[in-house]
Amino acid sequence: MTVLYKPFGLLVSVLGGVLAGAVFKRIWQAIAGERDTPDAKDRRRGWGEILLAASLQGAVFGAVKAGVDRAGATGFARATGSWPGDDRGGEKAS
Repeated sequence: MTVLYKPFGLLVSVLGGVLAGAVFKRIWQAIAGERDTPDAKDRRRGWGEILLAASLQGAVFGAVKAGVDRAGATGFARATGSWPGDDRGGEKAS
């Protein structure tokens, strides 16, 4: 079953990255009132703004990735009866 999950997991991860990017942009717009997120090489941006944006982006990506990966694993387990990566197989998802 692990072999079957790999392409599904990859697709879920890519979609999670796209979702995380969209979530971060919306949060940044709400915080800073700007459409564009700061680029670390932008001379006009200060250290605080750059580091705040990077920290927030990392937190959002980490949380969204974990949530999407967990949801994908749970959905896969419900569909197949096997938890991805669990070689014992046949265990119910929690």
